[in-house]
Amino acid sequence: MREYQLVTDATCDLPASVLEQMNIGVIPMEFEMAGNVYNHYPDAREMDFHDFYEEIRCGRMPKTSQINRETYFRFFEPILKAGKDILYLVFSSGLSGTYQASVLAAEELEEKYPDQRIICVDSKSASIGEGLLVYAAAVQRDKGLSIDELADWLTRNRNHVCHWFTVDDLNHLRRGGRISSVAAVAGTALGIKPILKVDDEGHLVSAYKVRGRKKAMDTLVEKVEKTAINPKEQVIIIGHADCYEDAKTLKHLLKSKIRVKDTIISYIGPIIGTHTGPGMLALVFFGTER
Repeated sequence: MREYQLVTDATCDLPASVLEQMNIGVIPMEFEMAGNVYNHYPDAREMDFHDFYEEIRCGRMPKTSQINRETYFRFFEPILKAGKDILYLVFSSGLSGTYQASVLAAEELEEKYPDQRIICVDSKSASIGEGLLVYAAAVQRDKGLSIDELADWLTRNRNHVCHWFTVDDLNHLRRGGRISSVAAVAGTALGIKPILKVDDEGHLVSAYKVRGRKKAMDTLVEKVEKTAINPKEQVIIIGHADCYEDAKTLKHLLKSKIRVKDTIISYIGPIIGTHTGPGMLALVFFGTER
């Protein structure tokens, strides 16, 4: 069986230490802040996570862009030259054109390296949901799955990755066109906290509206209680946009109500954080349905 490299992109929002330990390659992604362009890596080497959210709190709004052809070539070619194939788990096509761009780049590279293969799999996931899927993929790879077997496993299991999250400031959803200006103003005045999820096509959709942060956290945990598959055998990931204390509270709630194998708390990086703002709190797990 030919050796292959498992790769994802910087929207996976897994800690750098986990990615390194599990030998998962990560393609950096660009964002622009105050006229400066930065590459986001899992270790936040070009802009610290906290500093990024502080910039947003001060009113400076970032912009993001998808991975371009040159970046794919620069990242993939050394792997191909080393004689390895590539399995690339990509940011949801329901939220970005990244997947389509990756397929075009892969086709070009396969013409240049006809003995090598690049398989691009649409994760239908985002942020730590994508992170959980690539984490699970690395576990399956280490069990001895071939590149084709793992690509098939990912396609069969991607819609069992359940993403549930809430945001602290409705105005960021308003800027992204997720809610109207009227709804943002009214919701903020009433202390409304939306509960959102990612659907089977990888789109971001609104699921519930609750009042208050505590109720929002309780709702996230309830979703694990109702739909998680064998939580005692799962690693569940909690993501936060510069609200670590809330993430710890959510972890405590989760462990007090459900016995899970383990939890990972991770920062939501700039690529996703641009669209949610500081205060986003997310929880992802494998469940019976999204």
